[in-house]
Amino acid sequence: MTTFQRLLQARRERGAGFWVLIDPDRHIPHEAAKRAEAAERAGADAILVGSSLLVTDRFAQTVSEIKRAASVPVVIFPGSTAQISGDADAILFLSLISGRNPELLIGQHVRAAPAIKSLGLEPIPTGYMLVESGTLTTIEYISDTKPIPRKKPEIAMAHALAAEYLGMRMIYLDAGSGACEPVPTEMISACHGYISLPIIVGGGIRNGPLAEAAVGAGASFVVVGNALERSSDISLLSELAAAVHGVSSMKTSP
Repeated sequence: MTTFQRLLQARRERGAGFWVLIDPDRHIPHEAAKRAEAAERAGADAILVGSSLLVTDRFAQTVSEIKRAASVPVVIFPGSTAQISGDADAILFLSLISGRNPELLIGQHVRAAPAIKSLGLEPIPTGYMLVESGTLTTIEYISDTKPIPRKKPEIAMAHALAAEYLGMRMIYLDAGSGACEPVPTEMISACHGYISLPIIVGGGIRNGPLAEAAVGAGASFVVVGNALERSSDISLLSELAAAVHGVSSMKTSP
């Protein structure tokens, strides 16, 4: 079974998937592995590893230690071609389709593809869209692109459909790390009703009700990272996992 199939299976069995994002810039590898273990115990269905701006040299070691500590899929959420490791189970092969920066539409991909093939790393083609969040996020600044306006769900719908027609396998709606506001439920719902691809939603999800709202609107997977960085309370992990899995069991995902 491929990693992508495992992710879909978890979504089918639990209604939606709860993914925890670990930033290798924020934790030494041993601490990152402990966070991954705690996330899995709390109910995480996958661990994402990545950073918008990598300023340390410990990415590969972090992925390796997380992989040894976790039995759920470990998936790279890359901010650049520097974030590739054969120790992960898969990599989100992200194309920043909401922007018009050619490097993030195809340029980085051409350079990364041979390395991914050589390592035997499973790529998961994903249409990545930044959504206006009320603040300038790191990814918005680094990518030099404008996010989709919060009150323009039709723009997100058109981009998501184009990604589906291009053969991508998932859509990622992201408000960005440290977002003031999460992706609007109206936008999630609009995309959910317009395409057949699974939808990942991240950024600005700080508590159970926000996670529950995203799933209720049509998110297949919910990603939380920054909120967990700010809290040492393990109960927040459990609250988020329960919210994602609880409400999702009452809806049917694409």
